[in-house]
Amino acid sequence: MWTKNKSLPVIIVVLILSLLYLYNLVPSVLSWGPSGNYENVSVRTTVNVSGAYPEILNVTCNNDTTITLNAGSTRTVVCLVEIRDYDGGSTINTTNGTFYYYLNESSDPDDNNTHYTNTSCSEDNANGYYANWTCAFDVLYYANNGTWEINVTVKDSDNNTDNDYGNSSIDILYALNVTSVIDFGNMAVDDTTTTAVEANITNFGNMDINVSVFGFGGNDSITGAGLAMICAIRNISISNERWDLSSATPYATMTPITGAPDYLDGLTIPQQTDDTQQEINSTYWGLHVNVTTNPFGICNGTVVFAAEVP
Repeated sequence: MWTKNKSLPVIIVVLILSLLYLYNLVPSVLSWGPSGNYENVSVRTTVNVSGAYPEILNVTCNNDTTITLNAGSTRTVVCLVEIRDYDGGSTINTTNGTFYYYLNESSDPDDNNTHYTNTSCSEDNANGYYANWTCAFDVLYYANNGTWEINVTVKDSDNNTDNDYGNSSIDILYALNVTSVIDFGNMAVDDTTTTAVEANITNFGNMDINVSVFGFGGNDSITGAGLAMICAIRNISISNERWDLSSATPYATMTPITGAPDYLDGLTIPQQTDDTQQEINSTYWGLHVNVTTNPFGICNGTVVFAAEVP
């Protein structure tokens, strides 16, 4: 330990001498122009640079939150593009973008399940070197769930460009729509439907779905419990309203509806993939007006169809 401490001053002296030697080798330049006796002359170099390239600083979609699609329609996904250009933010004159499913490519053709394009994004504002632009995409309800990417290209008045990416996520959507009314028409007491009434179910989401149904009388599940319909006079029992997946099935072998959700066995409606054709399946309904309760007048009930995970 004593030997190491004794050698330390020697090391310090060597370092100082080395630095002094290097200092004398390199000319000292403190300003442009000649040194004191013109041993050297410092000449200023200069250039004026213009035509700066734009820089994309950030790309975010839907305020950087997960996107929930609108069942059966479109959801406008708004992506904000933050840009800097040292020639001025106002020199940005074109911004375009593609919004696409992560398993696809930006260069792929548009497809409502996987790919959207906006060739005319809009400027929000420009201030100094900075500009904000918005690229919006009207995304259909059956667009794939999961990770999506956005590819943005900006161009300024000198035709200089920059390109950058962002990402977002689309939620799973289980949703459906159904024929608005199951109308059995005019029936007398003790009549039974001979021709089943069709009720179509449309997949309004971005996943394959199964379907469950339950029913009650009127439009209140509490007061209408155990009933298919509440009539002007008396009611129709819940077991007298029935369903099937085939129009040819006779009423006697149809499945009675209940007051609790019951799966429509054998019915799966896939996610829509054809942009010109919705995914629709049919159910068929029958009714018996039972003489036991002897109802009369206009009768109304409710059937609840629910989208279920397959």
